[in-house]
Amino acid sequence: MTIYHLLRKNIALLAVLLCTACSQSPQNNGTNATSGDTTRLEYQLKIINDKINADPKNAVLFAERAKINAARDVFPASIADYEQAIRLDSMNQSYYLMLADVAFRSLQVRKSVEAFKKCLSIDPSNREANLKFAELNLYLKAYPDAIKYANEALKSDERQVKPYFIKGFVYKEMKDTARAISSFQTVVELDPEYYDAYIQLGNIFSQRGNPLALQYFANALRVRPTSTEALYNRGLFFQNNGKLEAAISDYQTILSIDPNYSDAHYNLGYIELVLRNQPTPAIGHFSAAIRCNPDYVEAYYNRGMAFNQMGNREAAKRDFLKTLSIYPAYKLAQERLKEMGVE
Repeated sequence: MTIYHLLRKNIALLAVLLCTACSQSPQNNGTNATSGDTTRLEYQLKIINDKINADPKNAVLFAERAKINAARDVFPASIADYEQAIRLDSMNQSYYLMLADVAFRSLQVRKSVEAFKKCLSIDPSNREANLKFAELNLYLKAYPDAIKYANEALKSDERQVKPYFIKGFVYKEMKDTARAISSFQTVVELDPEYYDAYIQLGNIFSQRGNPLALQYFANALRVRPTSTEALYNRGLFFQNNGKLEAAISDYQTILSIDPNYSDAHYNLGYIELVLRNQPTPAIGHFSAAIRCNPDYVEAYYNRGMAFNQMGNREAAKRDFLKTLSIYPAYKLAQERLKEMGVE
């Protein structure tokens, strides 16, 4: 990778634990709570408090209040109520699952791990617990355990899609691309609409320079026609393999969807400056990338290179200095300034 070429980092698809508590709570479809929602939750909280005061040994009531507090993002109270529900009914697996979810959401990872382990000690075959625990172990980069619990989840139904996706991502992280490809291909065989698996397959084959990447990106776009991620990754494949017009077309399509997509602006600049030796249009693209992302260090450096190529040394110097103000260890900017007599 050259200093001009920004390879967009693969977005980690480390799956956040499925929100059991939220899915059963009175919260509105994953969007921010409105004032009406807040009022409703406060009303429900008052009702459940009265019920708990009247029946303080009822585990179900504590679990219900825990759900309400989770919906209010009051995680300490939610955790305390799930723990009380567990004290009152220690064999209820759902309480451990919901506790694990809320603990993870509040960044209490150890507590989440403990809750999953307790749930699975009660029922080692619990499919939901195994699947979620596999996700958590993926997040923790405990890869053997992620594979172990994904396989446990599959024992109850070999046609589940999510465990194969988790395994594919684990194998990819472990650099076992053959198994990663096999797992992701199983995902799309079982579910031809599974967008994320197509992206992963496209990225793997793209890194190999294999044109099969285009097929997978095309399928991703079939599932999500306006996916800027799929368009960008396909454009990058075209760019890396000399198909500049196709790359430009994908980047321009991205910008018609999202004018603030800084990486698309940047790569258009890279094509003009490095691959076409056209510094004037490159400056416009790098400037657009900077407007979208004021800390885009590579865009400042490469705009400086374009200015320097055009003989505008003052503008080049400003951009190299700006590069170093963002990232003082950027050696290439240091070298350019040294060449210009700026210490």
